[in-house]
Amino acid sequence: MDTKSSIGSDGKVQKTNIQTGRDLIKSQIPLLPQKPGVYRMLDEGGNVLYVGKAVNLKKRVVSYTKPERISQRILRMVSETRKLEIITTHTEVEALLLESNLIKQFKPRFNVLLRDDKSFAQYIFTRR
Repeated sequence: MDTKSSIGSDGKVQKTNIQTGRDLIKSQIPLLPQKPGVYRMLDEGGNVLYVGKAVNLKKRVVSYTKPERISQRILRMVSETRKLEIITTHTEVEALLLESNLIKQFKPRFNVLLRDDKSFAQYIFTRR
């Protein structure tokens, strides 16, 4: 595991690694609803790193605590995460639209899709 230490403005040694981000995310899991919505991961300065949507917020956010199942890019994002914010929605479609708007508004560096105002996501809705 890659661990880096630095000295913060308060003179204390601060760890910067995947465990710090995972611990923060794990601490929030009991508070998360099993509802659709949007989540934002923020860095130490309050900058939005990533915006995501979920049918089940709790289930989706838990997946970020399992490093063996996520890419190196997402591991870097988790290692920089210092705050998690959620917005619940009534439906998955509402979450999808909100996610798209927030990505266009904040342009998070870890979101690679939906950033360009000229591109449109295509979704097919079917009846179950």
